[in-house]
Amino acid sequence: MTHYEGDLRTVGGARYAIIASRWNARITDALVAGARKELAGNGVAEDAIDVIRVPGAWEIPVVAARLAAGGGHAAIMALGCVIRGDTRHYEHVADGCAEGLMRVQLDYRLPVLNGVLAVEVAEDAEARAGGSHGNKGEEVALAAVEMVNLLEKLA
Repeated sequence: MTHYEGDLRTVGGARYAIIASRWNARITDALVAGARKELAGNGVAEDAIDVIRVPGAWEIPVVAARLAAGGGHAAIMALGCVIRGDTRHYEHVADGCAEGLMRVQLDYRLPVLNGVLAVEVAEDAEARAGGSHGNKGEEVALAAVEMVNLLEKLA
């Protein structure tokens, strides 16, 4: 039996994209900083990371699709924050973004990591952007490095 598993060794020449929402900037800035820190800590050079800012989470999937179609990145990380409000808009944005990211991932056979927080209140987002629940940007970056490594082994 053959066993395949990715690890945190960086694949040479791999480029990474971080697409981050500007909406809820205090949270998303912390997610981006966490992702960049983990990528650097795992040997990804600063010039191998592209950070693309979009207005909100709703706009992330179309940019992910454009980047995936271009073929220049080994993985794409989506970072954002959607906080429940008084209307159903929250569900539309959070669900639509997640579905769009999954579609890009499957259509292009490229790791597209979903680090878009969908939370009830701002305090939940703060807890996941460097607070008591860690930093989901860091977790997404580690998963991106591991997935690139795994896909390289499966090639």
